Formats: sequence, C-alpha cells, structure tokens
Amino acid sequence: MDKLIRRRVYGADHDEPGSGPRTGHAYRELVGGPLDGLLLDVTEWNTGQLAAGAALPTEIGAFRPGGRSTYGPRRAGDGAYWDWRGDIR
Repeated sequence: MDKLIRRRVYGADHDEPGSGPRTGHAYRELVGGPLDGLLLDVTEWNTGQLAAGAALPTEIGAFRPGGRSTYGPRRAGDGAYWDWRGDIR
C-alpha cells in the first residue's frame, strides 16, 4: 500500500488534497496511453463491469475534449493492471 499512497486516482486533480487512493477501496492501475500510471477506483463495480473494462473521458487523448481512452483487464497477467486499448470519440 505504501506505493499506492503516492499515486493519483483518475478523476482527481493533481493538486487536490486526497487525490490518492483511499483505504478500503479497490483500484486498477492504468497502463499505457494518456492515463498511464493513474489508478481507477473500481470499488463498486460488478464482475461483468470489471471484465468489460472502461471508456474513460479524457481531454489528453487523441480526440482531445469529448474523447475517451479505453482500458481493459490484462489478458494474461495481473488483474491489478488494465492496459490501454486505444482512444475513441
């Protein structure tokens, strides 16, 4: 958990107090793409949602404002990591 304490959670401002992970929450680390290194809070997600991954709004992807970056579970590896699959409108 020490490593996670210094990490930022997706959706939190970088200078916002409490922008790191919270005790009792479940996270997936985003790997690659514009959101690389951020943590996604999946605490209340069900098994189907976790298997499907997510299209996360971001202004720093290929399509700028209004675009989304897609991330999903690593196929052969650690379920704690979600790999970037590309950007969509």
